[in-house]
Amino acid sequence: MLVTGSDILVPARAGQYGVASFNSNNMEITQAIIHTAEKLRSPVMVQMSEGAIKYGGQDLANIIKDMANRASVPVALHLDHGSSYASALNAIRMGFTSVMIDASHHSFEDNAAETKRVVEAAHAMGITVESELGRLGGIEEHIVVDEKDAFLTDPDEAVRFIELTGTDYLAIAIGTSHGAFKGKGRPYIDQARIAKIGEMTSIPLVAHGSSGVPAEIVQRFRGAGGEIGEAAGIDDDDLREACQHGIAKVNVDTDLRLASTVGIREVLFANPKEFDPRKILGAARDVMAQVIEHKLRVLGSVGKA
Repeated sequence: MLVTGSDILVPARAGQYGVASFNSNNMEITQAIIHTAEKLRSPVMVQMSEGAIKYGGQDLANIIKDMANRASVPVALHLDHGSSYASALNAIRMGFTSVMIDASHHSFEDNAAETKRVVEAAHAMGITVESELGRLGGIEEHIVVDEKDAFLTDPDEAVRFIELTGTDYLAIAIGTSHGAFKGKGRPYIDQARIAKIGEMTSIPLVAHGSSGVPAEIVQRFRGAGGEIGEAAGIDDDDLREACQHGIAKVNVDTDLRLASTVGIREVLFANPKEFDPRKILGAARDVMAQVIEHKLRVLGSVGKA
């Protein structure tokens, strides 16, 4: 069933488990997400970035909405990193049930003002809103933040921001970063900061840049001819702990990109003459489903639908 973000995330915050919000760019990714969520009886969020909207448009949004409406588990369609009020309104017109306004690159006051505008418009349509306070490093489509420009979320500012804006859920900067290169070894996650913000607030909190970049997937990627540097992701135990402190929405994109490419590469590497897209993209869907299942189990959302 197609629901709002709050319908999924409020119970997750109360139950101290996380809900994965996976980025989708095509039908196969969407199938892997929703079918796996149904298999495990897990709520899930499917999100489209502005890049995905440019690529798949209303066609892709309709595929996601149709699958969500027919699903036996709660599914929300979410706008990831909406860059403006106009972008958020466009997503609402497209039928999204959850939107993000990311004005975190502005001053606190301008961020709050822009977020409040989106909240007022979205709430009038029964749509819930995510916003961001603090800045994550790394690269994700149009989001490029140098490490020197990234900063973690201040707990007192988080409380004030929520009061000023009425945002339904808040993305906080806690040490994660976008992309496949999150640092060497085990990237640092500021669990004490999450716990402090969780104690001072009651709304669901959001962790961006939470792909695990599984070593097995990276190894398979290289084994099928892919080239990638020393990629590192967020440790499973760090995500489990974060969900105990208030993180309810966990964004995952890189893991599915890698898994999809692994499936495609392995088919073509083993059989260079293959040109049936069903066999090529079907393999990608199968590898993504494996990664999705692991993530849902890590976050503790299995059986929560």
